[in-house]
Amino acid sequence: MATLHIASEAELPQVATTLLDRLPEGGVVLLRGDLGAGKTTLVKACCTRLGIDPAEVNSPTFSIVNEYRLPGGEPIYHIDLYRLESPEEAEDIGLEEYLDQGRYCFIEWPDIAAPLLPEQLLSVSITATAEGGRKIVLL
Repeated sequence: MATLHIASEAELPQVATTLLDRLPEGGVVLLRGDLGAGKTTLVKACCTRLGIDPAEVNSPTFSIVNEYRLPGGEPIYHIDLYRLESPEEAEDIGLEEYLDQGRYCFIEWPDIAAPLLPEQLLSVSITATAEGGRKIVLL
């Protein structure tokens, strides 16, 4: 477990490096936090660290799944399960197929899909602090 405290978004590249160093290539990251906590912003920092243009990374709240491409062409999946109401809906969008590809998967609001998630993953919790920064816990 690692607990990181950041005062501003400018520190996110360091957090992304720490997160990616703890994750096997093609690993699954679960992102938890309130609305506006910075889940998508952290995914953007991780994707930037992996060589993806940050302008390509945005919230998949309405599309549910966004696919980005690494410089070598391999996909990264950014999944937002906020609007789903059951594990069956997660199955219907093909969540297991995304997870089985062995590619990076960043999943926001993952709890609805708990029965479908692999055992090997990195869980990230983001909490806003009273000072306007963030507390980020990597499990």
